[in-house]
Amino acid sequence: MRRRVAGSFASVGGRAVHVRVDGPAEGPPVVLLHGFGGSLHWFDRLVPLLGGCRVIRVDLLGHGATGGPAADADEQARAVAGVLASLGMSDVVAVGHSFGADVALSLAETSGRVARVVVVAQAPDYSDATFPPGDFLMTLPLVGALLHRFAPAFAVRAVAAHAVAPGFRVGATLVQQSLEDHKALDAGMFPIVLVQRRRRLAANPLDTRVRELGLPTMVVLGGQDRFYGARSARRYAAVGARVETIAEAGHSPVVETPGRVAALIQDFMTDT
Repeated sequence: MRRRVAGSFASVGGRAVHVRVDGPAEGPPVVLLHGFGGSLHWFDRLVPLLGGCRVIRVDLLGHGATGGPAADADEQARAVAGVLASLGMSDVVAVGHSFGADVALSLAETSGRVARVVVVAQAPDYSDATFPPGDFLMTLPLVGALLHRFAPAFAVRAVAAHAVAPGFRVGATLVQQSLEDHKALDAGMFPIVLVQRRRRLAANPLDTRVRELGLPTMVVLGGQDRFYGARSARRYAAVGARVETIAEAGHSPVVETPGRVAALIQDFMTDT
């Protein structure tokens, strides 16, 4: 399919990674990392509210205009590190939404380019996860690729509705974005996120990684998150993270309540 290009491309490890940079060159750098099945456009409502910041967004490997093949969080982080190196960026605030939180933490652990981490709408592991029924079918060889390719629009809309709070109006723009992102997604991401990631998080949950990382970390949760809920707040707080819960938000606070998320990020950037 024809993928929507909103920025430029950085060559990293033989891959052309789609990058969008906004804001003043002298502003404090913030890198925004989207979740599984998304794209950098999931932050379209958030970016204008991060006034004064130099905001870097990427389409992760296997997603959006970057395209396939798929990659796990560690490989994703290496690609993002390469993008930051090409831009000369360091001391960034790495903001990861959902699967992007894994990428943000891996980036912080391995690149030396991250000063602070923000985890958005991601539990430490899958122990309390509630995914839409039938997701396991997407992980089956061949079957998953066919289901992904021929998924009807109503099924994609249903997943998009699950990613926001009950009652939140999923407008035409979000629906269209979800359809575009679904078509652009490499089917190889399904087993990586739904099978491999489950095992990885069980062995090394994100709260453990936050504690071992030792960098200032803020966790922003949606009080009506239908994937994970807000039950993980205590676990993150116990390892020293600042935890903020947006009561009215679901799994996508960056879309549902971008003003609240932007204010929290900017406050966290100056929080000593």
